[in-house]
Amino acid sequence: MENTSLTLKIGDFEVNRLGYGAMQLTGKGVFGAVEDGANAVKVLQAAVAGGVNFIDTAEAYGPKFNESLIADALYPYQSDLLIATKGGFDRPGPNNWIPNGSPENIRENIEGSLRRLKVDTIGLWQLHRIDPKVDVAETLKPVVEAVKKGKIRYVGLSEVNVEQIKKIQEILPIASVQNLYNLGNRQWESVLDYTAQQQLAFIPWYPLASGPSKLESKIKAVAEKHHATIAQIALAWLLKRSSNILLIPGTKSVAHLNENLKAAAVQLSDEEFEALSA
Repeated sequence: MENTSLTLKIGDFEVNRLGYGAMQLTGKGVFGAVEDGANAVKVLQAAVAGGVNFIDTAEAYGPKFNESLIADALYPYQSDLLIATKGGFDRPGPNNWIPNGSPENIRENIEGSLRRLKVDTIGLWQLHRIDPKVDVAETLKPVVEAVKKGKIRYVGLSEVNVEQIKKIQEILPIASVQNLYNLGNRQWESVLDYTAQQQLAFIPWYPLASGPSKLESKIKAVAEKHHATIAQIALAWLLKRSSNILLIPGTKSVAHLNENLKAAAVQLSDEEFEALSA
C-alpha cells in the first residue's frame, strides 16, 4: 500500500498515475457530441499541459464522437502520450450499452478507432466487455491479428474476474485491467491483487465513486488535516492502495481537472490509510 512512485509502466510507456478519463466529454447518457465542444478541447489540452500522459476513451463514448474530439484537441500527439481506447459495445441510445463481441464488430471497432484517433497504432486497446454470447477466443481473433500487424501495441480488459483474465492471458499478453473500484466499492479486490502480482496496470473506473460525497463523513477529518478536498483524498487513497493503480478521473471543468491532478501531492500516512480503509 505504498505509492512509492507516481508513474508506472505499461509496456514501454511510462505514464503518470494520474491520467484522465474522457467519457464525460460526450452528450447526455454518454450519447452524441459534447454540448460545449470548445470547452471540451480546453479540458483535454489542460490535462496534457498539466502533465497527464494517459487518456482513456472508447469507441462507445458518443459513440465515436469522443475519439474524434481527442484527435481534434491533441493531434499531432506528444510522443509520450498514451491514448487508450476500447471496443465491444453497441450503443443504440443514451445510457444503453449492449455487449457485442462478434469478431466483425471488434474488427470494425479497431479500424474505426485508428481512423478517428488518426494513428497507425493504438497504444492500448481494451475489450470493453466480454460478450456472454460469444466465445472470448473468437472475440479476440481480430485483436490478435491487429497486434501482429502493428495496429495495436498493448491489450487491456475491462470488468473481468481473475479466471477470465487467466483464460485470456493464454490467448495473448494483457497489459491492463479496468474494473469498477473506489474507496466505497471494493468488490474487485481480488482482481486488483492479481494484477499487482502480474505487474499489470489496474485502472479503476468511477475512482470517485461518482461523487465521493457519499463517503464524506469518513474522509472529512483527513481532508481537513491535509487542506485537501474530499475528491483529492479519495484519489490519494487509491494511489496509496497499490502502486499499479492508474487513475482516470473525468471532468468537464478545467478547475476540477486541476484539483484532481493535485491529489498526487497528498501523502496519506499509514494510519490515515488504515482508518479510511476500515
